[in-house]
Amino acid sequence: MKRATLLLLISGMFLATTTGLAAPGMKKVLTSVKDNIRVGEWTHRGTDKATGAAWSIAKKTLHGGKQEGVDLIEFFTGKLKIVVVPTRGMSVFEVQAGGIRLGWNSPVKEIVHPSHINLQSRGGLGWLEGFNEWMVRCGLESAGHPGTDEFINNVGDEASMELTLHGKVGNIPASEVEIIVDEKPPHRIRIRGRVDERMFYGPKLELWTEISAVPGSTEFRIEDQLTNHGDAEQEFQIIYHANYGPPILEKGAKLVAPVKQLVPFNEHAAKSLKQYATYQAPTPGYVEQVYCIFPYADKKGRTTIMLHNATGDKAVTMSWPLKQLPFLTQWKNTLTTKDGYVTGLEPGTGFPYNRRVERKYGRVPKLTAGQSRSFAIDFAILSGSTEVQKGAASIAAIQAGRKTDIQKKPFQTD
Repeated sequence: MKRATLLLLISGMFLATTTGLAAPGMKKVLTSVKDNIRVGEWTHRGTDKATGAAWSIAKKTLHGGKQEGVDLIEFFTGKLKIVVVPTRGMSVFEVQAGGIRLGWNSPVKEIVHPSHINLQSRGGLGWLEGFNEWMVRCGLESAGHPGTDEFINNVGDEASMELTLHGKVGNIPASEVEIIVDEKPPHRIRIRGRVDERMFYGPKLELWTEISAVPGSTEFRIEDQLTNHGDAEQEFQIIYHANYGPPILEKGAKLVAPVKQLVPFNEHAAKSLKQYATYQAPTPGYVEQVYCIFPYADKKGRTTIMLHNATGDKAVTMSWPLKQLPFLTQWKNTLTTKDGYVTGLEPGTGFPYNRRVERKYGRVPKLTAGQSRSFAIDFAILSGSTEVQKGAASIAAIQAGRKTDIQKKPFQTD
């Protein structure tokens, strides 16, 4: 077939397939509220001129059960597979390279449509009914634990609101979704989406999300911009909840980080301070342990952390400007595999206490009218002991012999 575009009728839907080179400067809109666009099944395959890598992007819609109507975008760089879920706030379901998977085996098996999520259920824990992604953003008006907080209502009076776990953004479908191929080599491919958290007498927050990679690479980047479109100052919170299970997480796996200060989240976590960096095997009845980390940065203001397996031949690194995301939460949840064997490494503008606690400690930033804030995290999947050792050495260079202050008591929450 010589035509560049082939239309196939499959199960009553049109599947558009295009092939060719990397098409520098290409832009494809898949979803647009503004232009009333929603592309159904769509696939693009290409070969990048700069790297010679064959790559592909496919958009499809899931069917059946609670995943009915959920859109997925599958991006294959030639070495890396990334699965993005525009319907769930542009979360990333999983990333795979070779035999290494970034993700976890949640008890939630379907990719749940937000229409089935009641954030208020179980005392504000309803967010967990859809929680199975590798990376889900928490925010935007609030993040962290459920509970009561104060605000000024529409008639100017002090009032209280019940905040739900980790906010709303992870359950808001994207209003705009597009694929962009950079004009200049090495032709980075970007999956971009816009997620709005807006209401009358409430926040007017717009988040442009992006996940991108260069064809042929096992490195990728998440880069977002948050804007306050209201005419009044607006508080916000954002936590990048990245979750890891096997094969990286296992008995003897270890977190390597340049830690300036470590604070247990609660008294339970304080009991295991000495073991915070290491992980145990799946354990029946395990109660989660959470640690609040203040990382060191290098001379350029960047920090890097790494999670590696027990033998030190599989790992993932996360690197970001500390000024953008000053805090790191470590969530250890080494339950049985059926109940959810997972750890979360979560850069953020604060820690996952209720917003009223975070405000008390000055960890709830604000955006002035029209102001934007940017956030970027670089990820790399490391394979082989040599790569992992190099990653550990780079983190040791950031620590540079500086001491780690381990606090025995958690923050005061009342």
